[in-house]
Amino acid sequence: MRSRGRVSLAALLVMAMPACGGGEPPPVTPQDGVQAPPSVRVHALDCGRADIQDMSFFGDDGGPRELVAACYLVHHPRGALLWDTGIDDAVARTPGGVVDSGSSIRFRVEMPLRERLSRLQLAPEDVDYVAFSHLHVDHAGNANLFPGATWLLNRRELPWATSSPAPQGIEPALFSSYKAAQIRHLDGETDVFGDGSVTIVPSPGHTPGHQSLLLRLHRAGTFLISGDLTHTHGNWEHRRVPPFNTDQEETLRSMDRLRALAESTGARFVVQHEPDELSVFPPFPGYLD
Repeated sequence: MRSRGRVSLAALLVMAMPACGGGEPPPVTPQDGVQAPPSVRVHALDCGRADIQDMSFFGDDGGPRELVAACYLVHHPRGALLWDTGIDDAVARTPGGVVDSGSSIRFRVEMPLRERLSRLQLAPEDVDYVAFSHLHVDHAGNANLFPGATWLLNRRELPWATSSPAPQGIEPALFSSYKAAQIRHLDGETDVFGDGSVTIVPSPGHTPGHQSLLLRLHRAGTFLISGDLTHTHGNWEHRRVPPFNTDQEETLRSMDRLRALAESTGARFVVQHEPDELSVFPPFPGYLD
């Protein structure tokens, strides 16, 4: 964690945020026996919304739907980690949102990510690690806010995302700071802090370097956050794959692996784009620990 002569990040978080809930429930031990440090905290952030005209575009039942672009801020004694950066904060300046010309999806941002961090007494430079599920525009929209952080990317993702012509859903300008940032290219599962509390799990298929996030919390238990392995509850339950995924069969294999991982660890599987999954976490600026 960087030191800047200010009140420590841990102290600021304690002062700024409500507790997980009433009382003192006993620690939850995952089925695989890993016990997370009690000081790890996770915030769910609403980093924008996407209005979909026809959900068959995602391999789901047809008709319109709203999806959320969720981000997750993990405070760990060894650093602050942000999982995904949501939709570009610049969209917040346009009333009613911005329509993506390639997909006809309307993107909206109510509160910019920078402002959400500020309400947690954080500046972008206070974030030590930024981990991307993948580099589509709704997950990497604010990547350039964090040129001083270590970027955690699957080794297959950046070569694909920077290929020419740009793949569907990719805007290279949104993550152009990768040229200056320190990048940690990941192969296989990665225990970020070395204690089992934050593990990045490869789940390719949506994109070549797609990955998901396994969180083990001391009191709240274990959570497996999907990224875009699946976009809706229905697609997860019925193993449905969007037609635009880079590899349909690889997606299904990743679904099977993560389903087995959730069962073996006792994790709650969080469909990251489903709005109702935000209610699993205390309202912002609250957290789980």
